[in-house]
Amino acid sequence: MFALTFLGTSASVPSAARNHPGLLVESGGHRILIDCGEGTQRQLLQAGAGFRRLDRLLLTHGHFDHILGIPGLFSTLRTRRSADAMTIHGSPDTLDIVIRMLAGLWGEGRAPIPLQLTPLTAGRVIDAGEFSIDCFPIRHRDTQSVAFSFASPGRRHLRADRLTALGVPNGPVRKELAEGRKVSLAEGVTIDPEDVLGPPQGGRKLVIVGDTETTEGLAAHVRDADLLVIEATFLDRDAATARDYGHLTAREAATLAAEANVKQLVLNHISGRYPDAEIEAEARAIFSNTRIAADLDRIMV
Repeated sequence: MFALTFLGTSASVPSAARNHPGLLVESGGHRILIDCGEGTQRQLLQAGAGFRRLDRLLLTHGHFDHILGIPGLFSTLRTRRSADAMTIHGSPDTLDIVIRMLAGLWGEGRAPIPLQLTPLTAGRVIDAGEFSIDCFPIRHRDTQSVAFSFASPGRRHLRADRLTALGVPNGPVRKELAEGRKVSLAEGVTIDPEDVLGPPQGGRKLVIVGDTETTEGLAAHVRDADLLVIEATFLDRDAATARDYGHLTAREAATLAAEANVKQLVLNHISGRYPDAEIEAEARAIFSNTRIAADLDRIMV
């Protein structure tokens, strides 16, 4: 299961109701921050999330509305004397921007808290056992931008018909098989877990796409996601302007969700130029299970 807390849902210009981009994902005792716009540390407090065990930051790209909250957050973590080292994952270009920003404040190679910078390449980012995170490249203007896919594995259950057919008795032997270990029966027959386990069931997939100028090539990455979070900065009537600024329309985001068999679509990076109802209506005309994220919304997957 994944718990998402939307810390900031605005486009590049914040509003009274929407902070700069930031999203907290929690799962299995892990707390992962995705992007860190200005004011993110206050939004963590407003959401009741706080700063405990906050030790990993994933960056979609290096535009300032997604990273300028980092110095303030680090200063607060230093004041609280957090012993945790912060790991920042980002593309090489994004990390270079972060390094120069921190150097301008604290000096070259210095930061107010223990810090590890990890460049991203397409593929696996983290394998935490109970879930994994992969990243894939997206196109957004002049940046090395990435998106993130979270996946928790489904559970495999014993098949009663196979157990009966193979003569597997009730008791500890079945528990061993359910936990993925071979067993030997009294008759000297060895049973492999693959002989009696069904296909995985109940896994979850969460995909988070930051700023992107096109949906081309994204369907393969978001297909069958339980939840897709993606930007919708413009309406279709302003599609030409969206192209100029490297962003999507609500219609494009919804079309992607429909074509990729996504279960739920959450629109993010919302511009104050449009009423929320108009953005939602454009998307829902194509993909009905759509909602617009608001600051401090909490969604379970």
